[in-house]
Amino acid sequence: MNHPTGLTFRDATDADVDALVALVESAYRGEASRVGWTTEADILDGQRTDPEGVREIVKSPDSRLLVVERDGHAVACCQLEHRGEYAYFGMFAVSPALQGAGLGKVVMAEAERQVRESWGVTEMHMTVISVREDLIAWYKRRGYRRTGKTSPFPYGDERFGIPRRDDLRFELLVKPLA
Repeated sequence: MNHPTGLTFRDATDADVDALVALVESAYRGEASRVGWTTEADILDGQRTDPEGVREIVKSPDSRLLVVERDGHAVACCQLEHRGEYAYFGMFAVSPALQGAGLGKVVMAEAERQVRESWGVTEMHMTVISVREDLIAWYKRRGYRRTGKTSPFPYGDERFGIPRRDDLRFELLVKPLA
């Protein structure tokens, strides 16, 4: 779907997997990620995702991986999963070179619009590593609220990264979709 911003939104296919893994890794891990402000390089080493993880989302009947393109190149993506009354928002990545220019806001607004329209859900849920105060503040400005509900970080499962600290947890953030 073409958007007034010159961006194209579409569902990912198997052909997108490698490009999306590279996009997600570039936004969160290693030196390249430090160009943007969403990096997790100070708290996690290792990978953020892998081809298997991305392919699972693409194949799942309850999930969509939204690809955002500009001039034929993937510049952002996010996972949308239908979970009954609400949708789950995950694997959100914006190319580090384009962060800070308002692209993330546009992608989130479109994701929220799509889950309201497609699934009729009334809330969007997400989990954020609780020490990521800057990121949580950004989501709060988009209308998400902290719930105080946390879940453990999967220590020992290197598919999610290799933690550099021992106090990582996920906190649930929720936004009503009017």
